[in-house]
Amino acid sequence: MSATLAKGQNGPLATNDVVVSIQLTAPADLSALLVTEQGKVRSDADFVFFNQPSGPGVNLQPAPAGQPASLAVSLNSVPADIAQIRAVITLDDANSNFGQFPAPTAIVSDAAGNRLYEYQIEGLSSESIVIALELYRRQGSWKVRAVGQGYAGGFAALVTDHGVTVDDSSSQQQAAPAPQAAPAPPPPPAYPTQPPPPTTPAYPAQDPQYAPTGGYPPPGPGYPPPGPGYPPPGQGYPPPPGRGGAPGQGAYPPPGQPVPPQQPPAEVSLSKDRPVSLVKGQRVTLRKEGGAALTFVKMGLGWDPVKSRGMFGNRTVDVDLDASVVMFADTNPVDVAYYGQLTSKDGSIRHQGDNLTGEGEGDDEVILVDLTRIPAHVSTLVFIVTSYKGHTFEQVQNAFCRLVDGTTNAELARYTLAGGMPFTAMAMSKVFRVGNDWKMQALGEGFAAKHPGEAVPHLGRFLQHG
Repeated sequence: MSATLAKGQNGPLATNDVVVSIQLTAPADLSALLVTEQGKVRSDADFVFFNQPSGPGVNLQPAPAGQPASLAVSLNSVPADIAQIRAVITLDDANSNFGQFPAPTAIVSDAAGNRLYEYQIEGLSSESIVIALELYRRQGSWKVRAVGQGYAGGFAALVTDHGVTVDDSSSQQQAAPAPQAAPAPPPPPAYPTQPPPPTTPAYPAQDPQYAPTGGYPPPGPGYPPPGPGYPPPGQGYPPPPGRGGAPGQGAYPPPGQPVPPQQPPAEVSLSKDRPVSLVKGQRVTLRKEGGAALTFVKMGLGWDPVKSRGMFGNRTVDVDLDASVVMFADTNPVDVAYYGQLTSKDGSIRHQGDNLTGEGEGDDEVILVDLTRIPAHVSTLVFIVTSYKGHTFEQVQNAFCRLVDGTTNAELARYTLAGGMPFTAMAMSKVFRVGNDWKMQALGEGFAAKHPGEAVPHLGRFLQHG
């Protein structure tokens, strides 16, 4: 029968071979730091984790699918100058925390699987890393102590504090919470502030939270909300000189200096022979070669998570990106198609959901647009990608959007982002009316938002088509 430990309590280990395992409901990793009396590893070989599963006397052994690995420890094989073996639990998603899940339990068993000690780690809140327990020497024998010390500095910071060398900065970005851009204004009340991930690929969505009988946005104050209107007074788009400018760079241009004239790239035409490769700001008229207007188009959006290298580098960050399209009547947002509402109220836009297969291979998400059904008062469609878990585009590569003829499935135009940006959202492109024509413009502008509701207040600056 196992003994239950409380935080700070210890107990003797009478057997040489023990196994440390954990029970928790969130995806997580178990690792071990073998440290001296000074609390430091002797070398990087004293760090046992998924990319280095064996150390002196300690081995990481795999568990059934969906369960964290466990640590098998042969105490008489641990070098004499190792004073402690610290077992560390790290959540896979560094932007989540233990406070979101039931308290994890650390278990110490013998080689036959008999439980010796259990420790339920209570009191964790904002931490995503915890030193669960430690095996330590005391007067020639080994003991176990319940530690339960949450660590706020990030995984790379934790191992660095214990003397492990971290050479690759991308590893630190993976392990630590993603850096955030400047705080964003609160989302408008008519949009959901924390929408859950989609629960069904079918559309239109039947979740009453997102598809009430009154359509989207939900009934009530409506959108835009009553009162100051949109944009708010004094915050027109584009911002006046001395306010705004390049994200994260303060006022531009400096006070007293004129705004430099912008020279947008030349407008290009579609070609039937090969897709147009757009650069940022470039426009293309949605007419086929020969002058016929496009009527049904697909907007494919794709991306690849960055594969980090270095000591903890055999993993790809679990980046959860979502594509959406916001419909505007002049400067007023009137509808949105996204994972919570896959079809616009008028039926002109249909979001195909995640993990599309077949036509459009390589696209992570595809949005279908019937230009003939777009209501006359809708002037602009802004296509955005948001990071639901808060990872920034520094952890994403090969992000692109591409325009496909919905009738022939031929790719017409593509815009690819070069390099990552420290933002959690990206306005990829827009489709807008000019007289009787529709045009597409490549945007590639970043801002801070995790879902469409947070993104909408940032999109006003993309509605100027001059």
